[in-house]
Amino acid sequence: MKRREPSEKKQDVSLLVKLNERVADLAREIEKIQIADYIELLNSPRKLIVSNIISGIARGVGFAIGFTIFTTTIFFLLKKLGALDLPIVGDYIAELVKIVQVQLEGKRF
Repeated sequence: MKRREPSEKKQDVSLLVKLNERVADLAREIEKIQIADYIELLNSPRKLIVSNIISGIARGVGFAIGFTIFTTTIFFLLKKLGALDLPIVGDYIAELVKIVQVQLEGKRF
């Protein structure tokens, strides 16, 4: 068996130290992205289904609230534009606002 020189041993030790640091960094990154929790979730179909149902409901409620705020803002702006009495556009907007108000009151025109 061939004897190693001290410089080769130091080189091996420094490589092992670097490898150990890289493995520790990788372990920290894996923990940061919570891959273990994700794998556990994939292995439990019931948890996955419940999680997807809850996230779907949250998205639906968020969409409904956002759409309501958006349309309310648009109708408010249209109502203000109708009050400005613009020549051609003002009449069209005023008629549109009247139609919306009648529909909201539940009347037929």
